[in-house]
Amino acid sequence: MVDTNRSGKRVLWVDDEIDLLRPHLLFLQARGYHVDAISNGDDALALLREHPYDLVLLDEQMPGRRGLEVLEVLRRLDPHARVVMVTKSEEDRTMTEAIGRRVDDYLVKPTSPRQVLSVVTRILEGSSIRQQQAAQDFAARFPRLSMRREDAASADEFARVYAELVDWELRLGDAGEMGLLDTVRSMMTDLRRGFGAWIIREYPRWMRSDEDRPRLSVDLVKDFLVPRLSDEPVFFVVLDCMRLDQWKVITPLLSPYFDIEESYHYSILPTATPYARNAIFSGQYPDEIARNNPKWWNLSDDEGSLNAFEDRLLIEQLRRLTGKDVPVHYEKIFSDREGDQVRARVNSALKTPGMVVAMVFNFVDLMTHGRSESPILMEVAKDEAALRDLTRSWFERSTAFRVLREAAASGFRVIFTTDHGSILCQNPSTVFARRDATSNLRYKFGQDLRAEDESTVFGTRDAADLHLPGGRMGTSYLLALGDHFFVYPTKLREYQARYRNSFLHGGISPEEMIVPVSCLTPRPR
Repeated sequence: MVDTNRSGKRVLWVDDEIDLLRPHLLFLQARGYHVDAISNGDDALALLREHPYDLVLLDEQMPGRRGLEVLEVLRRLDPHARVVMVTKSEEDRTMTEAIGRRVDDYLVKPTSPRQVLSVVTRILEGSSIRQQQAAQDFAARFPRLSMRREDAASADEFARVYAELVDWELRLGDAGEMGLLDTVRSMMTDLRRGFGAWIIREYPRWMRSDEDRPRLSVDLVKDFLVPRLSDEPVFFVVLDCMRLDQWKVITPLLSPYFDIEESYHYSILPTATPYARNAIFSGQYPDEIARNNPKWWNLSDDEGSLNAFEDRLLIEQLRRLTGKDVPVHYEKIFSDREGDQVRARVNSALKTPGMVVAMVFNFVDLMTHGRSESPILMEVAKDEAALRDLTRSWFERSTAFRVLREAAASGFRVIFTTDHGSILCQNPSTVFARRDATSNLRYKFGQDLRAEDESTVFGTRDAADLHLPGGRMGTSYLLALGDHFFVYPTKLREYQARYRNSFLHGGISPEEMIVPVSCLTPRPR
């Protein structure tokens, strides 16, 4: 029985008892599907060679060619054909074999017409249904979300609005709702504007008082790591330069192994490794680190020299917070080439009771820095969605993921966080500076430093506004707002061509400042 109407989604049903399935066929046809029904595998394969089908319903137990034999030939004809296996057998072996050959679903007879319709609809219409539902849900949420964005006036309110916009960006992007995705991006631009003005007002006050400020980089060890210290080892993992959306796409990889308790913190300013990551490991602001360790600190922005003492800073912080010496094993990983050696050292360290395994993974930061210098990497990670995909692809095969899976298997808890995020920069902001100004494109320190357009920066001459060590007399501090990046008037075209559409950090935006911290508890195995 072959339906010659070719206008709708086409289904091929192969079953030696096809005449008994007429109610099922009529049920599918009544809902707009065009169903061709064939009673044996050879005729089905002949038909499949002549016509493309959107879905094949394939009986496993038939005279002549079994369903799995037909599937084997079908996969050679069309490796991407969508197939649902239908069988009377409830044996695990049959189901496992079918799934192993990449069937899209599996039904056990007897099946009702509605069961079959449910499977067919999910496979053939699922993406469009999800797209429609995402659009409806966003339309219903839009007025309230717009109001929350306009009214945001506290750290929690800005964080909640930012996190929801990230969730909508991911959901609408997955659903292919590009028009509504543009609306979300426009709302994110507006949020950055309000966020920047709010930070300019509030941040200097946070630096002068702990009262009514959000959790900052300096609080992470005290708030998350110390409460989880015990005789059992615990991991403290920092993935450098990880945005909230990047965390969201690697979470599904971790969830089979851990129960995940998500939270957030605000990166200190500048949102750059020498400042934010040192603040995490020391529990101190940059001026406090410089005062207590004058040989370790200067006003350069060189990560190699300023982040060379993270292990000692962490040891000192834990001693200060607990009143005792806590054993610490520290690893900083720039490449997965030495993954086996890293894991061997970690496994050796875990033999010490109460060990804190602190690990810093620099891949994401190296990728964002290297992207500006590499046309190939710029093309591969051309926007936020591509950066998320690249981050997930790396993480899935990384030493970091292997270490975390092994920690879960051993029952060890993990604190997983980052020091700061990054932002895709589009707009240049011209600054006038002497030669001794720092080189970062999102923040500048130097004498006689000023911005051509003051609305694009947070500027101050008071180092205490940023808890930075005092500089020479006349030193100014500029941090870029929103998606601006600094250019010099003498190199305007060169910098615009080189750094526009780069992921940068060091300035003020939700993407750089509102970043994740999560507690991972191993699932029972």
